[in-house]
Amino acid sequence: MAARSLWAVQRLQRLLASGAMSESRGWLQPFSTATQRTAGEDCSSEDPPDVLGPSLAERALRLKAVKLEKEVQDLTLRYQRAVADCENIRRRTQRFYSRNGIQSFCKDLVEVADILEKTAECFSEGAKPEDHKLTLEKVFQGLSLLEAKLKSVFAKHGLEKMTPIGDKYDPHEHELISHMPAGVGVQPGTVALVRQDGYKLHGRTIRLAQVEVAVESQRRL
Repeated sequence: MAARSLWAVQRLQRLLASGAMSESRGWLQPFSTATQRTAGEDCSSEDPPDVLGPSLAERALRLKAVKLEKEVQDLTLRYQRAVADCENIRRRTQRFYSRNGIQSFCKDLVEVADILEKTAECFSEGAKPEDHKLTLEKVFQGLSLLEAKLKSVFAKHGLEKMTPIGDKYDPHEHELISHMPAGVGVQPGTVALVRQDGYKLHGRTIRLAQVEVAVESQRRL
């Protein structure tokens, strides 16, 4: 607005100066329609440059930039919160499994299962004395029930015993104890005998199976 006012004042001064010069020369130009049209053309041709245009455009761009910056900050904050939530969930899950010691617990139970199986086999084979027959039968029944219960608990928690007999030797699942000659129907490189059972928890091996692998007779160690 100040620029337009300044331009109007300067224009008026020029017109007044032009009129004064005409009077000093002793003649006045007739004010006609042609003069009006010429003056109008002169005014239109001498309009001041649009000073407000760039200012408004720049202001609009700044407002748009501020709005976009706020949106970026909001999206960045949401992303950071989402990442933090995922990390917290992962840590809580890890603490839960670590606190409950599921894997360690299952590994301990595996040792108990080994003892119970061996004990049950000994009782079933050696329960011969007449004076201890009833006691041995009760103990054997109790051990059998306990073994069945353990298997049920294992299955409930995703713990399974591997049965690698006849499978190809896999160092990720089997611990090689020794080799033995391949018998009839046994392929070399496969598991021929299991010395100690291996276990998996939810498909992940937590204890390797101790095995003997069948080989050709000349390669026996």
